[in-house]
Amino acid sequence: MKPINMLQPNRKITGMSAILLPFTDAGEVDWPGLEAHVARTAVANLIPAVNMDTGYANLIDEDTRQEVLRRTQAIMDGKMFVAGAFVADQPGAAFNLAAYAQQIEQIQAHGGTPIIFQSFGLTGGVKRGLSLSKPGLRQAQSSSQIDVVVAAYEQIAAECDQFIAFELGNMFAPFGAIYDLDAYAGLMAIPNCIGAKHSSLRRELEWQRLQLRDVQRPDFMVLTGNDLAIDMVMYGSDYLLGLSTFAPDLFAKRDAYWQAGDPAFYELNDILQYLGFFAFRAPVPAYKHSAAQFLKLRGWIDCDHPHPQAHTRPDSDVAILQEILTKLEQI
Repeated sequence: MKPINMLQPNRKITGMSAILLPFTDAGEVDWPGLEAHVARTAVANLIPAVNMDTGYANLIDEDTRQEVLRRTQAIMDGKMFVAGAFVADQPGAAFNLAAYAQQIEQIQAHGGTPIIFQSFGLTGGVKRGLSLSKPGLRQAQSSSQIDVVVAAYEQIAAECDQFIAFELGNMFAPFGAIYDLDAYAGLMAIPNCIGAKHSSLRRELEWQRLQLRDVQRPDFMVLTGNDLAIDMVMYGSDYLLGLSTFAPDLFAKRDAYWQAGDPAFYELNDILQYLGFFAFRAPVPAYKHSAAQFLKLRGWIDCDHPHPQAHTRPDSDVAILQEILTKLEQI
């Protein structure tokens, strides 16, 4: 594979940005802060993605989840937004179509497009026949396991107008799995599956998906979730990132530079990637606290506290984030 030959200059990039759920000093949801950030993201012509990991999908309760949907629907007023369909289960659980259908119905009732989080039940049919080729990455090996996972997505598809799939390396979550290319081709063959977020943190696997997409279904969106390689857009990926919640305006500016063939793309991308390397260092889930710190520095939220149960960053990070912000403001 020669990725340099895969460059796609002057391409219009579709950007989706996972919205941070901000909190107050009292540990309550900062609803005005959320609403302002959804609106800000939409004004930048990025597609807001709510109730994702960046929105603490695994920590919020059902009432909060639905309130996020209600407020996002009101702001978007018929424009596209994406929302996570998250089903909590345990290792060994069976695939719970009813639980997914309930999440999908709620999202679609509020005008959103569901993105299907993996679960133990969804990936369990694959994992019973998995081998570990790389640390943190599990891939399906036989046609029987591929049939199981594709059949599950076909059942999900019957509950949706359209949806986005999601591959998640299990370095992020124990229920995650990266499908092999035969299974990925099966996903692309589902007509109302309009794309898939890919979070393996490996360029080569994403390049393989882009090559398959270009041959099999050019309209299918390969949405990079690689916050450590945001330049994957150069090769034909679109994106659904947590990093873009730090600066939807600057991601939109970067994307416009790429479409115009402006070399300013590279300098802006480099500094945004520097921000990504810093914010997404171990422990990776603490990037949400980094996002809150950064948004407070920008004057966009009043409090930089994360969810009360979330990982945190030291206060000393703020000075470094300010230095990065200063560099970004100078471009």
